[in-house]
Order: sequence, then structure tokens, then C-alpha cells
Amino acid sequence: MTVTTAGTLRSRILAALGGVRDPELDEPITVLGFVASCTVDSDGRAEVHLRLPTYFCAPNFAYLMVADAYDAVSALDGVRRADVILDEHFAAVAINQGVAARAGFVGSFGAEAAGELDALRADFLRKAVLAGTDQVCRPLVAAGATPDDLAATTLGEVPDTPALARLRRRRADLGLPAGDGAPLVVDPGSGTGVEAAAVPLHLRRARLTRTSLEANTGICRGMLRHRYPIDPEAEDES
Repeated sequence: MTVTTAGTLRSRILAALGGVRDPELDEPITVLGFVASCTVDSDGRAEVHLRLPTYFCAPNFAYLMVADAYDAVSALDGVRRADVILDEHFAAVAINQGVAARAGFVGSFGAEAAGELDALRADFLRKAVLAGTDQVCRPLVAAGATPDDLAATTLGEVPDTPALARLRRRRADLGLPAGDGAPLVVDPGSGTGVEAAAVPLHLRRARLTRTSLEANTGICRGMLRHRYPIDPEAEDES
């Protein structure tokens, strides 16, 4: 493998990591600054180090990110071995060993784990759908859309924006209707359309959810900067 090829593979790895999200914040771990380093050697071995805002970040959230990062990196052509390592976290040993062994959350934590994390991931996706609904609907409401209008609107009738594309992806991830003919405003649990009378309350919930996610994201970014002050000269090396 040439140096140029290794550099290209590293770029592809970072791009793949950009698709891994903090499950609670619904933001890419690359954007949040959780990727501390990424290296690739001449044999195609990739080593990625992750970091989190505090030593005591919830181990279930941390496990999901490390496992998702491992899956994203190891699936790439050209990666012959992937090592994804969580640094400076109280449960790092259990998480790193469990992910490397593909043991699952229960296999990694044994009796300390209440179960696997599929339900937790779905809960966070439902919150992401609510937050995304607010992002898409706010401009429509500002332009004069009424609850009756929103209840009758389909995804295909909404202007194509990054916020709409993101909402479609989150709904698809959750198994909810995400095609052009699907209702814009849906219950994030069942995927059924919300009736006009219930739209105002639904949008209030959506706005509160979005505000909470954005506030938590800001807090986490601040804590990460405090824990790991950024060296401007080294920032591009991560």
C-alpha cells in the first residue's frame, strides 16, 4: 500500500466515522470532537481512538458509539483490521474488549447489563424524529401553515432541505414511513399521521425535544473542550 493510498483510506475512514452518531445527541462523533485520532498503517490496519466529555459518561451510550464506529471502519474495503479504542473512561476496558470480541453489551458487562441496547437506540431515534419534525415544520408554520395544513402535508410536498433529508433518514432508521407519500407529522412510535387537532401539542413536544438536544449538545461540547483543550496547530491531525 502506498502512502497516498493509506492517506486516501484514512480519509474514507473519517468519512465513515462521520456517519456514526452520539445516540443521545444525534450528532456525528466527528463533528462533536469525539474522534481523538485515526491512523492507518501500510498493512491496512486502522486504529481509531475515541474520547468523551467526561470520565463517567454513560457506558451504554459509550458502548453504542464504539461498536458503531467499529462496524463503520471494519466494513470498508482496504481495512484489514480495525481497532477502535475508547480512552480515559471508567468502563473503557470492558467496552474495548467487548467490542473487539463482538460480545454485545450484555456479553461485555455481564450481570451489570439489564439487556441489549436496541430499545435504547430506538428511544433516541424517536427523539431525533421529534426534533427533526420541529426543524422541518417551523419554517412552514412561520409561512402561515395551519394545523390542518400540516396534518394533510406529505413529505414529498415539503421543500427539499438538509433538515428534511435528515428527518427522512431518522424515520427510515426507525422503520417509519419516509417516502414522498408519507405524512409529514407522524407519531414517532407508530408512524401514523397526527390528526389536525393534535398537531399543536405534537409540535410543542417536538420543539421541547429539539431544544433539549441542542442544549445537551452545547453542554457536551463545552465539557469536552474543558477536558481536552484544543491545540490549533494539531486540530487538523485528529
